[in-house]
Amino acid sequence: MPFKIIRNDITKVKADAIVNTANPHPTYASGTDAAIYKAAGAELLLAERKKIGEMERGQAAVTSAFALSAKYIIHTVGPAWVDGTHGEFDVLSSCYENCLTTAAELQCESIAFPLIATGVYGFPKGRALQIAVSVISHFLLSHDMQVILVVFDRHAFELSGKLFQDVDTFIDENYVARQRKEEYQQPFDGSMEDVDRSSRLRLAESRRILSEPDQSVSGMLETIRSSAPESLYSPKMSTPQPQASQISLDDALGTVGETFQQRLLHLIDKKGMTDVAVYKRANMDRKLFSKIRCNENYKPKKKTALALAIALQLNLDDTIDLLKRAGLALSPSSKSDLIIEYFISRQEYDIHNINLALFEHGQPILGE
Repeated sequence: MPFKIIRNDITKVKADAIVNTANPHPTYASGTDAAIYKAAGAELLLAERKKIGEMERGQAAVTSAFALSAKYIIHTVGPAWVDGTHGEFDVLSSCYENCLTTAAELQCESIAFPLIATGVYGFPKGRALQIAVSVISHFLLSHDMQVILVVFDRHAFELSGKLFQDVDTFIDENYVARQRKEEYQQPFDGSMEDVDRSSRLRLAESRRILSEPDQSVSGMLETIRSSAPESLYSPKMSTPQPQASQISLDDALGTVGETFQQRLLHLIDKKGMTDVAVYKRANMDRKLFSKIRCNENYKPKKKTALALAIALQLNLDDTIDLLKRAGLALSPSSKSDLIIEYFISRQEYDIHNINLALFEHGQPILGE
């Protein structure tokens, strides 16, 4: 996938370019900066860094990667956090923009970033993450490059705010509601009151009917049925169905609808979108999208199908329909599925924000 977030030590990540949160002076101190120098070979890297000299905040400069699993180290100097009114946001944006531009000029196919300036420089992690995602996602709209945001550990990646609190609430409420709905086959508002009331009413009506000895059994059943909520009876019970012997295999096969690929291409045309816009909005590699377009019977992974639904800005019903055509479904017991449903139901289709929520909750992110 073009953009992904991982938890790892950035010195162990394989990429064409590794970004270092550099000191403005030709030296190194602690944190990510020191770790990169140590892994690359401190003496060799420092000698080349001295050739660059002093660096301005927001600037990017290149050295060899030496012992790292990369071709280049792109050094950038982040802003020291004061209070947010001293140009910190603009400087941090420039760090990401200049590093990405440099990587493109070097014809890099991949680049790995730490969360710049969130260590000794004290930039708030939540705000730094928002800037990183915004700049990277904008860059990827016009460039084909894999961008990896590397977070060292979970404690260094703690998001807060109403968005993620709302996601947590949505997961908690809807998991219970879905489980109850599946069990009772009726709408559920989050409590047992409606279920208990319905049960009591049906029991009282049954007792009343049984107290009338002249009523036939068929009449009793019809009265019970008419007094109960319609949702208690499935379509199979309320609507006569043709017997299996009346339907031939040819007739059954003749009802087969569009495949996943056919439905996807139909939706792209209907939305008036280009292939490029779709796979970029889906955080998807161009080669994978080409495979889907060329294979009428392509069977996608669930995260791929969901990413495409997000890219096409489908509502929940259309998302479910697209998944069904690949033999997939949303599950009420899946935290990942509930997070995605949260965003779709609110018509929020920025896949990078969705992936942040998935990542924060320990779920696989969307795209391929």
